[in-house]
Amino acid sequence: MDDRQPAQHARSVLLRDLWHHAIDGWSTPGALAQLPAAQRLIAAGADRDDLGRLLRAVAYEAVFATLELMDEGGPANASDLDGGWTVAETAEDGSLTGRVLYALHEDLLTADPGGRDGADLWL
Repeated sequence: MDDRQPAQHARSVLLRDLWHHAIDGWSTPGALAQLPAAQRLIAAGADRDDLGRLLRAVAYEAVFATLELMDEGGPANASDLDGGWTVAETAEDGSLTGRVLYALHEDLLTADPGGRDGADLWL
């Protein structure tokens, strides 16, 4: 892989894994069982699928907000911060490749592994 090329593969893997673990993880069997509040809502008559969809939508929004903040490179009003941050690709040994993963939040929806672009989150 050419070091001058964008870190497209790392970007795809990161976004795919965020969908798999942070967002779609809430639709796996037993995910709602770990949340007492969800269990109380189900016992009160809430629809299990609706709760799962709600949790996935909230997780999507949290991941999006986190990626957007990381993409901005740091808070604009943090006078106590000497620098900022970036998401960068590393080699297998942990060393930096020099390739930065830019604008991750812009591609989160299109990285939906279900090919739905997140449309099912807001049904």
